[in-house]
Formats: sequence, structure tokens, C-alpha cells
Amino acid sequence: MPIQVGERLPQVTFRVMTPDGPVAKTTDDLFKGRKVVLVAVPGAFTPTCHRNHLPGYVQKRDEILAKGVDAILVTSVNDVFVLDAWGKSSEAEGIEFISDGNADFAKAIGLSMDGAGFGLGTRSQRYSMVVEDGVVKALNVEDAPSKAQHSGAENLLKDL
Repeated sequence: MPIQVGERLPQVTFRVMTPDGPVAKTTDDLFKGRKVVLVAVPGAFTPTCHRNHLPGYVQKRDEILAKGVDAILVTSVNDVFVLDAWGKSSEAEGIEFISDGNADFAKAIGLSMDGAGFGLGTRSQRYSMVVEDGVVKALNVEDAPSKAQHSGAENLLKDL
């Protein structure tokens, strides 16, 4: 069963890119004591993610942060190098990209999906959530990977 509003995020390790290269960060490192918007996509550079989902968060970044949000994090089952390149090519300054390269987080919260039919293997479902001090306060999961409406920035702003 997928994670529910009111539940605490599980402890996993993500990879993030720093000026010195990739660094491991735990769930606590990223969420403890912070109000965070977490956006998950099936894959960096994939059409819906690249054209329809991420751009809304880039455009609405300042508006989201003005609602008392400490950080906007984007996660995907891609390696940290791909996510770093995607963030740079999308001009997503002020948005942090966190790699869930082995789908550990997606599986732990019950929001992984089988993308093998498209040659993608195990991926994350598309969703957005508001997390306060590691606890899920709002969760918007799409019913299909090709949609980015419920999890889009415009809808997420209603949760803040």
C-alpha cells in the first residue's frame, strides 16, 4: 500500500550532485526539520516529465518557496549524473535533484511502477507531496505516467 498522509517517510539514501561530485544524503538529511515539496517523475528528459511536469515547478518556484517551503526536491529513478544534467538543461536553479537510482525510495513508499514495457525497468510513479519534518502532509499521485495534472505545481500550490 502506498504511503499515506500523516505517515513518516522511510529512511533511505539518495545521491545528490555537489560541486565536489556525488554525495549520499539520507531521508533525514533532506527532510528533517524542513518543509519540503517533493516531486517524483518516472524519468528525467522523458516527454511528460521534461515538457509538462518540471517546467511548472521551475516557473512557480518562487511562489512555492514564498509559502514557507524550505526546498523543492525532484526525484527520479535515474542516476545522479542524469539528474544533474536535467536540472542544468532545464534551468531549474533553486530546485534540488535527488537520485533514487535503485528505486529504493519509490519501493519503500509503495510508489514504484514497472516501466519494463517501455524499456525503463522499475521507475517511480509520478506524484507530488508536501513533507513537514519527514511527515507527509499532502500527496498527489497521478493515475497514469503520461499525466501531470494532480501532481503539477498549480495543483500543489493549493496544498500549501
